[in-house]
Amino acid sequence: MKGIFVSYNQAYNEEIVELLESFGQRGFTRWEDVEGRGSFEGEPHMGNHAWPTMNHALITFVPDDKAPAIMQALREKDGSNQALGLRAYCWTIEMFY
Repeated sequence: MKGIFVSYNQAYNEEIVELLESFGQRGFTRWEDVEGRGSFEGEPHMGNHAWPTMNHALITFVPDDKAPAIMQALREKDGSNQALGLRAYCWTIEMFY
């Protein structure tokens, strides 16, 4: 199982959920109004008068075989408008019941 964490500009909100659904991925947890600043470029997203934009963050857990395609789709979405900002991270998860 893989965990995918995505931090993204609030403008992408429904697009990220739709992207996951297009891969048959239903479950996720989302945080809204997350502050942040990119590592290399872009404007901060702080929700204040100087930097009014905010981020959202989402985590989902997917089967190993789905992760590469989802990560590629997220990479393409980021590439289509890098000014908005989107970062995705994937790691191996062990699930204990």
